[in-house]
Amino acid sequence: MKNSLKKKTMLMSARVMGIMTSCSAAMVTAFAAKDDSSEATLNDVTSPIIDLLKNVLNVLIPLVAAVGAIFCVSLGLKYSKAEEPQEREKAKQHLKNAIIGFVLIFVLIVALRIATPIFTDWMNKNSSKK
Repeated sequence: MKNSLKKKTMLMSARVMGIMTSCSAAMVTAFAAKDDSSEATLNDVTSPIIDLLKNVLNVLIPLVAAVGAIFCVSLGLKYSKAEEPQEREKAKQHLKNAIIGFVLIFVLIVALRIATPIFTDWMNKNSSKK
């Protein structure tokens, strides 16, 4: 049972890495395809990356919330079904750790979403000074 779960987790991780790699390859191809005689500005280079980051964050926020809710519900059921005190304490600790982990991930994603426009404005202000 644990081996099949590990295999499924590894397969899911490989899929996510594959998707990220293909997105990166598509971005590199898009930059390479642009063959103008004019020089690219910093904004031309960074705006597609920032747009991709915004789109990924728009998907990640509800995805993390949904996965966190499902995982916490399953751990709560495991906690309620535990009969022995050791199993109950172990399930309780797993539930606490899961809640802390998902809250931390959610806060970091929201912080990145808030910080992206701030850093973009800072980058644009400082890149125009030459």
